[in-house]
Amino acid sequence: MVNSYKDLIVWKKSIQLVKGVYKATENFPPNEVYGLTSQIRRSAVSIPSNIAEGFARRNLGEYRQFLYIAFGSGAELETQLLISKELGYLKQENYSQIQALLTEVMKMLNTMLKNLRSRLSTKS
Repeated sequence: MVNSYKDLIVWKKSIQLVKGVYKATENFPPNEVYGLTSQIRRSAVSIPSNIAEGFARRNLGEYRQFLYIAFGSGAELETQLLISKELGYLKQENYSQIQALLTEVMKMLNTMLKNLRSRLSTKS
């Protein structure tokens, strides 16, 4: 039974993602502290934060909206990670690990959104 957002597997996985992102960006160039490093970290943190906020609203429509925001943050993160890899800031092994977890989170969010869409359409 899901009593809290902390019970959601997608939230737990997105927390793992945040930790991986923070570790992977520790060695980015100092001149990127307020640039790519900060942006990547904010995008990653946005994913579990929006899952939690949407769940806490206790309204399916609002929950869905926050999951869309989390999904959008995932797309941002995906783009920023690719840029970091292309610039040579992110090693291929780190990129692959983070990307695999991000893909898993995005698939879970997509499934949740599909399920919420069908629940909301049967309510109207």
